[in-house]
This record gives sequence, C-alpha cells and structure tokens, in this order.
Amino acid sequence: MARRKKPTPKTQQELSQAQITPLIPGSKTVNPDPKARQYQRRVDNDNIKRFSVGLRDIDETIVYYFNNVIKPSVMQNGVKVNVPIVYGSPERWKSVQKDGFYRDKNGKIMTPLIMFKRDSLEKNRNLGNKLDANTPNNFGIFKKNFSRKNVYDKFSVVTNREPIEEYYGVIIPDYVTLSYSCVIFTDYVEQMNKIVESINYASDSYWGDPEKFSFRAMIDNYTTSTELAQGQDRAVKTNFNINMIGHIVSDSINASIAGMNKFYSKSAVTFGLEVAGTLEELSARARTPEADSAYRFFDQGTVGTQRFGMTREQIEYLNINSTAFADSVLTGAATLTNRTIVEPPANFSDGQERFSVFINGTVIPSPYVTISQNGGNILIQLQTNNLGYTLDSGDEVVLVGKFR
Repeated sequence: MARRKKPTPKTQQELSQAQITPLIPGSKTVNPDPKARQYQRRVDNDNIKRFSVGLRDIDETIVYYFNNVIKPSVMQNGVKVNVPIVYGSPERWKSVQKDGFYRDKNGKIMTPLIMFKRDSLEKNRNLGNKLDANTPNNFGIFKKNFSRKNVYDKFSVVTNREPIEEYYGVIIPDYVTLSYSCVIFTDYVEQMNKIVESINYASDSYWGDPEKFSFRAMIDNYTTSTELAQGQDRAVKTNFNINMIGHIVSDSINASIAGMNKFYSKSAVTFGLEVAGTLEELSARARTPEADSAYRFFDQGTVGTQRFGMTREQIEYLNINSTAFADSVLTGAATLTNRTIVEPPANFSDGQERFSVFINGTVIPSPYVTISQNGGNILIQLQTNNLGYTLDSGDEVVLVGKFR
C-alpha cells in the first residue's frame, strides 16, 4: 500500500496570490511570481558590490562632513590646529562621562576634540514602506554603465545595434531617523564659539560624500559648560544632538533572496536600406540572360542588346504632377484659365487617369469627369446626373495631374 504524502501548508505569499484578480480575464495576475525563471540572474560573477546602505554608512557621513566640509579648526599658540573627530566607543564615552573630558593613553587631556556616538534609531513610517520584507513589491532600478554584454565592436556601429543595458533591482529602503550625541572639547570659550558657529551654519543641510550618500542633518540646540575646579584641569564643553534623516538598504540573506537581482534590456539590430543599382545594372552584373529579364516599352534598344532605360522627355513627363484651383465654377463645369494639358510621350497613356478632381475636398471618380483642352484653358465637365448634385460658384474644385 502506497504511503500517503503529508500535505504541505501554503505560504503566506501563495495565499495572497490566490486572492488577486487579474485586470483582464485570462491574463496573468498583477503580482508576478519571483521564482520564475526569467527573474533569476546570477550575480556571483559581477565585479560590482551589491547595493546596500547600512548604519556604518550613515555614521561615516558625519565623519566625512566634519573633515571635508566643515573643517573645524582653532588657533592655539598662534598656530592653526585642525580639530579631530572620533567616534565615541563605549570605552571612550564612559571615560568622558567619568572624568568630564577625554584623555589619551598617556593621561593627557585631548583638546580640541569632537566626539560623537549613535544613541537611537527610529523608523520613519511617513515616507514609505516596502509592504512586506519577505516579498517586497517595490524596487528601485539602477543601471550599470558598462558590462560584458555591452561591449563596443565595429559591427554594432555599422548596423546601428542598440546595446543591452544591465539593470539592478534594489528593494525600497527603510526610512529611519537616527539620533547622535556629540561633545566638543576646547581649552577656551573663544575656540568653542568658532566651532559652534561653523557647525550651526552647516545644520539643516545634507551631509555625506557627494559620490556616495547624503543624509539630512538637523541640530536644534547647544549646551555649553565650563568646568574649572581647584587642583583640576580646565575644560570647556558643548553638548548637542544631531538628528539624521536617512534610509537603510539591508544586504541580509532574506533581502537577497526576495529582491530581484538584475535584468537586461532588449537588444535590437537595425539594418538600413541600400540600393546597389537599377534592375538593368543588377541583371547585367549577375549575367542574367537578356531574354529572361522584363522588357518595357520605354527600354531603349532591342532584345539581346544593352538597354538604357527612359529618355529625358519620358522622365520629365513622369515628374509632372501639378495642382491648381478652378478659376470659375458653373452648374456642371469648372474652368482653369491659362492652363495647358501636357501631351504624353509615345506609348504613354493619354486617358483621364492622368488627372484627379476634388470637389470640396472629396475625390470624384474618373468615369464622372471629362477633362479637355479648350483653347488656352482647361475645361472640367462633370456628369451631374450620376453625381446627384450640381455645382455653384461657392464650391471649391481642385485639379491634380499632368498639366502646366
């Protein structure tokens, strides 16, 4: 007796997928299956780092902005001294809280100095959310400028080939607000004032490396205190908090599995139209028997000899295609004054199909129109009985065809 297989419960994604109704009957559902073959791409051979923004990246923006933009400095003994900035590790911060200032390993007070540490992280739900971390539905698209599938070759230039563009899908980040505690140490109040002024000017701007990430930093207040006790060292301190508005794109395993890795654009090769010669020239080059080629009445020469095509008179006649409005319109006829019908060359048609007549923008069938030369004018006669209406002086009659 065969053993019955234990049923496997459905995942939350499968349950949610069953509740989605397609926009068009018979079409696919709105939410595609992330396990589909076309959405799976290998990234282990890529030479670029997977896009991610972590807490350390946000911490580094503060260090970068102080060292490269604010550049705090003080005048000490007539010499300009740059103020270093250090991260307040638990050991350093505990030493500052205990002694009131920071000492190096030799016991010397480190002034001037700026120390900061991260206090808290709060999620900002007012900006957006990826809905579900296990199956994120919103992605940001980043294009890679150069890849192995987008190489330059001469064939691509000749054929106007559109290169394949390589894109990476990154999940929508988590928007957060981080709080940092900062302390400034100096020897004198005058030195402290210059540093506070420069930091306050940089508040409410975007801090960070322009080539990487920038986050908005806000500073609300500064608390300055001067400690001068008998038998102890003097210390001028200013405490302030930095509220940093940032975002985090995690590189954790569930984000890598759920998020789309990369995809490519469609490639197209466009071939232009090139003319190598006329039919006669191509037939001669291919050495096609003369009897097998098509013979037209305007081809010069006889069968078995070289042909040269149409004469200048025939070419000029084919290029004539004039347009003119009738100068006078009567009940059943219209007249174009000082116009002459061009006589066709030999063997060309001389029928009414050489002309087209339009009345008020409507084409009139050629069986209902007779066009003839009347002295120095062209006369257009209409069969009003077949048309079902007559003309008056307000109608617009246009003639197109072989006339001058």
